[in-house]
Amino acid sequence: MNDYKKLEAAVLQWANDRMIIPNSTCTAQAIKTHEELGELLSSLHRKDWPEVRDAYGDILVTLIIGADLAGLDLVDCLALAYAQIKDRKGYLREDGVFVKEGR
Repeated sequence: MNDYKKLEAAVLQWANDRMIIPNSTCTAQAIKTHEELGELLSSLHRKDWPEVRDAYGDILVTLIIGADLAGLDLVDCLALAYAQIKDRKGYLREDGVFVKEGR
């Protein structure tokens, strides 16, 4: 078992021990993810790197729990997303817009 899987299992055990898994929903976890994303943006704006690191971790925790509640494995979701983007060609403009090649 790799380190990620061990951490994921620990997060899910933590969530079960605190009754989050049996008492939460995918929607509730998505809302929590949204809240944590706000904290990430705020931390990035302040350039508070320890808080940025914490926010990324908190987002991952909410995503792991939400995926589990949906009967999904987050790594499988990542693999699917990567399969969809891996052959995309293009570039990111300075204004943050991704321009797909051929358009």
